[in-house]
Amino acid sequence: MNGAPPEPDLVAGSAPPEARGPVRVLLVDDDPLVRAALRMILATAADVVVVGEAADGGDVVAAANAHRPDVVLMDVRMPGVDGIAATERVRALPRPPQVIVLTTFHLDDYVFAALRAGASGFLLKDSPPTEILQAVRTVADGAAMLSPAVTRTLIERFADNPVDTRRTDAMRRLDGLSEREREVATEVGHGLSNAEIAAKLYMSEATVKAHVSRLLTRLGAANRVQIAILVHNAGAI
Repeated sequence: MNGAPPEPDLVAGSAPPEARGPVRVLLVDDDPLVRAALRMILATAADVVVVGEAADGGDVVAAANAHRPDVVLMDVRMPGVDGIAATERVRALPRPPQVIVLTTFHLDDYVFAALRAGASGFLLKDSPPTEILQAVRTVADGAAMLSPAVTRTLIERFADNPVDTRRTDAMRRLDGLSEREREVATEVGHGLSNAEIAAKLYMSEATVKAHVSRLLTRLGAANRVQIAILVHNAGAI
């Protein structure tokens, strides 16, 4: 379309949605009833398939290697290895799946740590089935599933009691960006989707995706949420 490079391979076994087939999901929760409920919800969609389950974070890496999921729905609080440590482990794999952490609390502090560990977002366990399915599809395509309102809430929490060294580091990292990259990063910080950024900055959506791809690499960010946090820490919002 405009010669923009494709977005990098962010998902285990990722491919264009039309070529990828059903989104492969791994369920990780110590409560078998929660796993059963999630399995039933996901089974209603023809484009999503549950490929495996795990009852503890310590089993996630083995399950991911065995089943090669595109997305892991990860409980935060588990009696063995918690979702934070498990997210770090699975995101360190050579071809890591995306991770959505599950919580019963809207602002569970564990969720913030999980996002730092590389999760693509979070869901409340009582989220409507349609929201759960949409979140799975969204992160499978390499995007964060947080709404603008949730993104702003997360950023505000991360910004509480700011540390000077964090701000200095964020400013230094953003200084290396081009003007256009900084504009895209700022809109990511506002929680806008690729389509919304494209409309606001008069760019094609493919070009925005290419810019976001480069931002992830240049800023050393695991996902869009971490870009947003970095932009906020630098005072760009």
